[in-house]
Amino acid sequence: MTNIGFRILPMTRKVERSLVEQYRNVVTPHISDNLNRIHAIGGNLRPYHGDGRLLGTAVTVKTRPGDNLLVHKAIDMAEAGDVIVVDAGGDLTNSIAGEIMMQISKKKGITGFVIDGAIRDIGAFKRDNFPVYAKGVTHRGPYKDGPGEINVPIVVDGIVVHPGDLIVGDEDGLAVVPYEFAEEVLQKVKAQEIREQEILESIENGTVDRSWVDETLKQKGCELHDLAKQV
Repeated sequence: MTNIGFRILPMTRKVERSLVEQYRNVVTPHISDNLNRIHAIGGNLRPYHGDGRLLGTAVTVKTRPGDNLLVHKAIDMAEAGDVIVVDAGGDLTNSIAGEIMMQISKKKGITGFVIDGAIRDIGAFKRDNFPVYAKGVTHRGPYKDGPGEINVPIVVDGIVVHPGDLIVGDEDGLAVVPYEFAEEVLQKVKAQEIREQEILESIENGTVDRSWVDETLKQKGCELHDLAKQV
């Protein structure tokens, strides 16, 4: 009988490591733009580490708020290049991860934590370059009773994350690239990088075209007087 709410599933697919590496220098705004700006985890989760980008494939954990038993199991199951992504309900009463879990994960080659909940030992995280994004901080430790699930679809700050999806994090926040679209999104991002570089060059040499602003206002029905056009 299926024990929904307390089960551990295998990882059945993940973005290939060679493709993941091609996202190494891709910024999250470009990813978000090419996912229609709806697959970026919101600003409620912020980086707490000293420095460094987050990049890897998601091992997902859904846990009871304040309990990290299944997070420990996910760390034991994860492979090098994986990110532990935890749906702890956004609760900040008890922490979900701390320094010891970070050090175990680093030793295994896990590339970071994304926790929709709280962490503790923030000083250790700030002194380290192991990427961790969380909703908040509390000294109160977790329980280790369960229930919870591993490698199921979860929701992190309103965004659905599936096992094996690509997770990218930088100073602007977190983006989730669905497994099935990772190659397509990468090609769109590369094209955007070229377009934006051309815009930056046109700004520098004084040829940037800003006519689109007035054209858009006109299309939207904005009343635009002649004096305003000259400003």
